[in-house]
Formats: sequence, C-alpha cells, structure tokens
Amino acid sequence: MKILAIESSCDETAAAVVENGKSALSNVVASQVEEHKIYGGVVPEIASRRHVEAISGVVKSALEDAGCALGDIDAVAVTHAPGLIGALLVGVNYAKSISMASGIPLVPVHHLRSHIAANYLTHPELEPPFLSLVVSGGHSHIVEVLDYTKFRIVGRTRDDAAGEAMDKAARAMGLPYPGGLNLDRAAADGDPCAYKMPHPRVDGAPYDFSFSGLKTAALNTINSVRQKGGEISIPDLGASYIAAVVGCLIENTERAAVNLGYKKLVLAGGVSANSVLRREAEAMCKRRGMSLYAPELRYCGDNGAMVGAQGYYEFLAGNTADMSLNAYATMSIE
Repeated sequence: MKILAIESSCDETAAAVVENGKSALSNVVASQVEEHKIYGGVVPEIASRRHVEAISGVVKSALEDAGCALGDIDAVAVTHAPGLIGALLVGVNYAKSISMASGIPLVPVHHLRSHIAANYLTHPELEPPFLSLVVSGGHSHIVEVLDYTKFRIVGRTRDDAAGEAMDKAARAMGLPYPGGLNLDRAAADGDPCAYKMPHPRVDGAPYDFSFSGLKTAALNTINSVRQKGGEISIPDLGASYIAAVVGCLIENTERAAVNLGYKKLVLAGGVSANSVLRREAEAMCKRRGMSLYAPELRYCGDNGAMVGAQGYYEFLAGNTADMSLNAYATMSIE
C-alpha cells in the first residue's frame, strides 16, 4: 500500500511516498530556514506564503522520485494538527484537492503521532506498546504508545517546551537560528559543569516538565556576568544548559518507564537529534536494561515520510476524512 503524504505544519514544505508504513520510497523537503534566519525565528505569514509557492513542486517531485503516478497511490495523508494554522491550511487544502479530484481517500494525521512514527522507518521491527519521549520546539511529552493509533499522555511540559527553551537560550547567547541545532554544535566541547543550572520539578506531577525557570536562570547568568564586566563562555554555558534540560527529560522519562513497566523507549521530535539527549538516553536504557529507538537524523525534523508512516496505520484503522476536514493549531495526541 502506497501513501502520498504532505507536511506543512511549520516552515518545511514536505511530501513523501511511503509503502506499508515502513519504507520511504521518496522524501522531499523544501526548507525555509535561510529565509527565517534573518528574523531569528519562524514568521508565520512568510511560512504560509512559501508553502503555497512550494507545495505543487514538492508533491510532484515526491511522486517522481518514488516512480509513481497518482493512480498508484492508495491514500493521501496530511498533517492537520497541531502547528501554525496558516501553514497547516496550505497542506490540508492541497491534500483535499488531490482527494476530491482523484477519489483517493483522505487521511488526517496528527503531527506528534507522525514524529513517533518516524521510528517505524528507521526501525521496521519496532511495534507498540512502548514509551515515547516526544521533544520538539513546541512540545515536550512522555507518551504511552499503546497501539499504532492509541496514545496516552503521562507527562508534559507546564510551560516552555524543551526545544523552545533551547532556542530562547541560544538566542540570548547570540547564536543564530535555528537555535537548538547551533547550541548543540557550540556546546560540543564545553564543560557541562562550568555553570550551575537548576533542575526544575513539578510538585505532585512526577512526569511533568517545567523549563521556564531554567531558561530564566540562563538569562540571569548571562546578565550577571556581563554586568560585572566578565565574559560568558558560550561552549561552557551551552553545555551546562543542555545538560540541565536533558537531565530533566531523562530523569522523568526514566521514572515513568520504571513505574509503568516499559522496556522499550522511543525518542521522537526535532530535539531527538540532539547529541546529548541521544547519549544520555542510551546510557539510561543500558543501565535499566531497556531498548532505545531513535529516528535517523533525516527523520528527526519535519518531513513527509513520517506523515506517511503514521498515515498508513491511521488508514488501516479507518481514520479517514471528507472535504470538511479542517486544520487546528492545537490538538491532543490522544
């Protein structure tokens, strides 16, 4: 079964053809990073306009790269939530037009479910149930994946997402957009013990995260040193900050895995590309006798292949839509 998948939730216009939820026959991504770098972050209006300009060519390339015609496609899957509403609408309306014109079934896909499903492309042997740590610029969740289309949130951020906290700290350190990626690179040779950073906890919610205080601590450290005429070591502060963020993520995830009895941990989302997170997750899993799964780096960021992987299972579960399908800026993964 071949799924044509479309992703436009933020600043990547992406399309792919995925076969049987496990194999990406093509995966085309048109990135807007260089344009948004000028502004230090994604400008929603610009992102939406660029999606409009790119989507036809991206979908055409995805079909060509896969050696497919539209008649070879069994369903068209599209990210419909969550994300930037204007950006989402471009992808949703394009997918609806394909479905209406061709009669191909339309499959709505949740963005975070897709990030988890990216692991099925890298690890075809992976099957639910398992525990997933989903970390991105806008989301930080610990999720029980009970089945391919059945999810339960056990932990979430109460304020900033981990990726957002890294982006904001990177900006304060003077690093260019995308902040999280450049922070990871800048901190590669830094000392994670050079600066003291807090490890926030949420009272009464052992699996939830809170990163706003950690972000404030980094900003206060920068301001304090500068006011005294000192100089911040970006590699050291970056390493210390990332260590604190990752420490919170791993500590809560380990607690959830042990208490809920999971032996398989899956990393997902853009921040799953972070080298420290991967290293610490691997160390924790080895210590606990767990198996760790993480997507290939090319599947960590937003892409169409992950949408096609999840779309396959949504289609098998009968989760299709008609022309009334809409886009939503927020929606629970459950």
